[in-house]
Amino acid sequence: MTAESELADVGGLGAQSLVELAARRLRAEILSGSLAPGERLVEEQLTRRFGTSRAPLREALRLLGQQGLVEHLPRRGVRVTRLSPTDIDELFGLRDVLERFAVDLALGAGPPPADRLAELERATARIERASAAGETLDQAEAHREFHLALVGLAGHQHLLRVYEPVILQLQLYMATNMRREAEVRPATSGAQRHRRLLEAVASGDHDAVVDALGAHGARTYLAPELEGS
Repeated sequence: MTAESELADVGGLGAQSLVELAARRLRAEILSGSLAPGERLVEEQLTRRFGTSRAPLREALRLLGQQGLVEHLPRRGVRVTRLSPTDIDELFGLRDVLERFAVDLALGAGPPPADRLAELERATARIERASAAGETLDQAEAHREFHLALVGLAGHQHLLRVYEPVILQLQLYMATNMRREAEVRPATSGAQRHRRLLEAVASGDHDAVVDALGAHGARTYLAPELEGS
């Protein structure tokens, strides 16, 4: 089905919807591994495959660039973002430090407020549903939501602004990690790990949360990707 015919199914919502459809399709292919890190994205091929014009495709690529999934290279076009092993290690390390700081702030006076815990619960439940259904894209998005909600527990807006671009740049590699984990462990393993972290946070036990974060396995299954970078 082309983007235009898909739009017809939802009532012809216009150019902005074409952008959203193209962005959603590309995001799904990147996070599922169909488009690999470093793979060049050729406009002519994508417009033919999606059945859309260049204008919405370029806007979709711009949006994905803001999300850290593609990168625009001067005079070389667009490719799926490819981070070096050093980049990945530094970004995961920064993520860990920022999350630990957020937990320190959030649990300084006991369990976090109920409304912030509810956001973490919603993200956890979404991860569980997506894992059970095998919905790779939804699982990746829910995983990012979970980590944003975790840092959001601190109620520190400047911290969240610093953290968000880090998690955006890492979402491709987090999705890769989860996909590879699912190849060697039960599909529910990742969801169970997030549920345990949520329960530790809800208990208000700082040491239990730190232990759960330490066992989160951010880079456990990324070795093949790091070797190939």
